[in-house]
Amino acid sequence: MSKTVLIVDDSATMLLSIKTILEMHRFKVEQASNGKQALDKVKAGLKPDLIITDINMPEMDGLEFIKNVRPILKFTPILVLTTESEASKREQAKKLGATGWIVKPVSGQDLINVIKRVLPGS
Repeated sequence: MSKTVLIVDDSATMLLSIKTILEMHRFKVEQASNGKQALDKVKAGLKPDLIITDINMPEMDGLEFIKNVRPILKFTPILVLTTESEASKREQAKKLGATGWIVKPVSGQDLINVIKRVLPGS
């Protein structure tokens, strides 16, 4: 059975790029363009095996999203994929429940390698 990945990013280009990479590796992909939209999908019953989220987004940013989704999806790995490289943001994301942090740009193979580390059986 293929694993489901929820991608949360306000950039249509990034959504398409990550979706293409994941689908080539047989992942099922769900998308949201901000944290609020992603949280609404989870509250409506979406149970992804992995979440990949950006930090800087309108309506609800990635940190706020992690804070709000973590109590619902306690054990789901959450990867932050962002242009932010600031250590304080990374620490904040970790405290809120992020599993890992990847700085954009990232190659498709590097992304898949990280996913394989945090998502057993992928």
